[in-house]
Amino acid sequence: MIDEGIKVDLILTDPPYDMPSTKAGGKSELAKSIQGAFDELKNANLTNGITYEFLDLMVQLQDNINIYIWCNLKQIKFYLDYFIDKHKCKWDEIIWYKTNAMPCFHNKYLTDKEYCLYFRKGGYCNPVNYETAKTVYSLPINILDKKKYGHPTIKPLPIIKNLIINSTHEGDLILDPFAGSGTTLVASKQLGRNYIGFEIDEKYVDICRKRINEEVSI
Repeated sequence: MIDEGIKVDLILTDPPYDMPSTKAGGKSELAKSIQGAFDELKNANLTNGITYEFLDLMVQLQDNINIYIWCNLKQIKFYLDYFIDKHKCKWDEIIWYKTNAMPCFHNKYLTDKEYCLYFRKGGYCNPVNYETAKTVYSLPINILDKKKYGHPTIKPLPIIKNLIINSTHEGDLILDPFAGSGTTLVASKQLGRNYIGFEIDEKYVDICRKRINEEVSI
């Protein structure tokens, strides 16, 4: 638990997505791959979303709302209703366009985007240059990071670093309540920010510690 007197300057996190049950039909390698990917997410408890009560806790940890939340398309309205309707926040949308998305488009469009919603009310946002000010990133799925750190939803470190640069100062305190393999924490350390991370899976806690311990601040 975080001490009630502590306030964080930025929350940057990747909570569980809200995903319906999937049963990929057929015996093709693609069908097996799709089913395997969903099963991996389900087994890691990453398919049931989060609640407004959890968002309330995050807001209470800030004097000024300054939050980046990764989500899927289904969750966008859920977050807008909470932060825009309830808290009257300003907002923006950062998109990670995956240049090598899985070729699954039967009766639907490709799942080639992930969304990061940014909400602020008094929060700090001041991109330092044209590159960090972009809202669309064209990057491949980071397969090497997935293999190295074993987390099914790991996000690219360059995107995370840009968001931190845009919305914090050196020495600020950043919270990631769904730390996963520790990408937000590593980015914070590299950029001279303080950080707090929570993770319930002991496997990823060990990975976080190893990544942070091996990291050299720059």
